[in-house]
Amino acid sequence: MTSTHSYDPFTVVLATHNPHKVKEIMAIFIDTPIHFVTLDEFPGAPDVVEDGKTLEDNAQKKAYEIARFTKQIALADDSGLEVDFLDGQPGVISARFAGASCSFADNNNKLLKLMKGVPTEHRRARFRCVMALAVPKGATQTVEGVLDGYITDRCRGEEGFGYDPVFLVPDQGKTLAELGPTLKNSLSHRFKALQAMRPIILRLRDNILQHRGKGASGPPTNII
Repeated sequence: MTSTHSYDPFTVVLATHNPHKVKEIMAIFIDTPIHFVTLDEFPGAPDVVEDGKTLEDNAQKKAYEIARFTKQIALADDSGLEVDFLDGQPGVISARFAGASCSFADNNNKLLKLMKGVPTEHRRARFRCVMALAVPKGATQTVEGVLDGYITDRCRGEEGFGYDPVFLVPDQGKTLAELGPTLKNSLSHRFKALQAMRPIILRLRDNILQHRGKGASGPPTNII
């Protein structure tokens, strides 16, 4: 099954089923002329298997497959928590660190158990977000955002999702889950990646309009 939506150069499909990510992305891009839609508007959209060895692999695969299915521009990301003491784990398996179908709490509990008794100076960590933009049948482009911090010794805060309750932002003296959504969105790894992606999306829109102005129709293939 493929999408019956007509191609729209002002539409970008968010290639995720995660409502937390959708909410965060929509808030960050609220002042742009781009119309964002979710996968809910595309029945039968594939559930892309994130089997890449890196965050870049997964982000590019998701963006490409969703762009191909929907015949729209697609934006995807893959994010991971990298802990120095754990040699960069959980990294690309951050979402399933505690096993298949695990909850956020399961992941946090496993991480805290592994870090029990580790002194502060060895609890350094970073969130990485790799974001990929793809056009139908064409190229992808990626950007990256990083947020440095520390792993706490217990969960703190009720906001956010994922590892937010155990990730301390040094400049704020609080975990991401203790920050309100506005402040979090202004400094998160996803925000940094989206800020880097913003001019790329707007430039792509301009390129598409020029492409159409030359008499071409349908989705472009390689004008990112």
